[in-house]
Amino acid sequence: MLTFFVIAPVLVAVFLYVTATNNTARILAIVAHIFQFVAAVYLVYVTRDAEIVTNIGNYAGGMGVTLRANSISADFVFITKFIFLAISIYLYRDKRNLPMFWFLLFVIEASIVGIFLSGDLFNIFVLVEVSTAVTLVLVMFNRVRRHEFNGMMFLMTNIVAAQFYLLGIGYVYMLVGTLDVHLAADAIAEVPTQSLVLPYALIMTSVAFKCTLIPFFSWSPKVRIYLGAPTVVQAILSGLQIKSAVYLFLRFQEIFEPVAATEVFLVLGIVAGLFGAFMAICQSDIKMILAYHTVSQVGLIIVGVSIGNLYSYIGGLYHIFSHAVFKTALFLCAGIIIHAYNTSDIYKIRGVMKRMPIVGVATALAVLGIMGAPLFIGSVSKYFIAYDVPFVINIFLILISLGTIISFLKFSLMFLGEPPVTSTAFVNEKSKTIPSLLLGVVCVVGGVFGVPLIYFLFRQDVTIHAGYFGKSLIFLASVVVGYFINKYVVIGNKTLKRIGAMNLGFKPICTAIGAFFAIMLIYVGFFR
Repeated sequence: MLTFFVIAPVLVAVFLYVTATNNTARILAIVAHIFQFVAAVYLVYVTRDAEIVTNIGNYAGGMGVTLRANSISADFVFITKFIFLAISIYLYRDKRNLPMFWFLLFVIEASIVGIFLSGDLFNIFVLVEVSTAVTLVLVMFNRVRRHEFNGMMFLMTNIVAAQFYLLGIGYVYMLVGTLDVHLAADAIAEVPTQSLVLPYALIMTSVAFKCTLIPFFSWSPKVRIYLGAPTVVQAILSGLQIKSAVYLFLRFQEIFEPVAATEVFLVLGIVAGLFGAFMAICQSDIKMILAYHTVSQVGLIIVGVSIGNLYSYIGGLYHIFSHAVFKTALFLCAGIIIHAYNTSDIYKIRGVMKRMPIVGVATALAVLGIMGAPLFIGSVSKYFIAYDVPFVINIFLILISLGTIISFLKFSLMFLGEPPVTSTAFVNEKSKTIPSLLLGVVCVVGGVFGVPLIYFLFRQDVTIHAGYFGKSLIFLASVVVGYFINKYVVIGNKTLKRIGAMNLGFKPICTAIGAFFAIMLIYVGFFR
């Protein structure tokens, strides 16, 4: 069964490479994803009480290719299949995409699912590198010179980060004699903590890079490549691929629990949350706003899973799914809007609600979701993240939320006014509007039915207390404050625009990676 989840996207990829120009073939691809999604729901159900293990080749002792699905990895497979189902519908009538594009798109799906299910440290490395290579090709798919430059920067920095992971798992193999995740975790529990410092620092440096948790890296082409990629690729990069890095973060924090630097990552999560929100405020491009909010929301997730109480941890996990839904919806809607208006400048787009009401409603629902409006999916996950946390951390969480609200109030200006006469004619393609609206509706359903959905996904009984009303009042107050900050400080501020244009080159990024490794090594070795 587990092999099916990895192999099926590859078979769909090959099928579409041969027949993607045929609409019937695309319908069959959508049907295939419906079956995969139903199977993913069943996988979530059957892994609530037991782990499923598939050892390809029936080798014993951690040999061979092992796939494992537990309650968490099954949830990640579930959201991956749901998002790719929406994307396959979105692309149904898109004639601009070539068979090779379809092929690469579903190969990356197979690699992401493989990361979630892989039970071998080296196989994870291989799948991450396959995902990186395919992402590189998709980012440079339009063959524009600037996109190619950013793509090569993306490749080189990822190669540097990958070496840290490879050295780390090599050191793990030297210590415990196996690369099987389950066996290695059991053996690591018996290893003296001082021997774990170096492999932990090496592996977590690579994982932090992939999660955009190294603060300086947030100014790098890792964010700026979004502008060069097709819309669905941007949605996958932001909504799903980065979640594979978050998943690896969760796994390695659990494996290396004796030396896990939870406090460091809690601070980094707060810094990334604040930094990403601030940089989003400085942008005027729709996709750049969304890209920097990926940094911000991942920081929020890391805060949730690092605080140390059950509700915050569940909130962090649920925010992974919240972010996947509303960020995918926002990117898909942004693609439609940019194509219709022939610009991505937020200040030049007006009258979306009047010109394309379905797309406008879908975008508005996703915006309310990411802002954390009451009864929307983001409000539930953020409520649990902030549940019973220290006062200082709660203040930082409010500031991150305020930054999100400010940038999306600016983002929402495009809903109102009259459409400019220079914009191109809007073609209402149901294949694009239906999945976008569906994801927007999920933003509401995930809020209203958040508690039962959390129980379905994580088998945890959680309760929304009276404090949710207080959080709602804080949200409304933040909207008021954000409105005035946006009106009198943000709009037209040339200083913020200059800050938003800042970027790093290859050497500063590598320096940041090395500095992070040194900090991890010193902290875990001497202060943990």
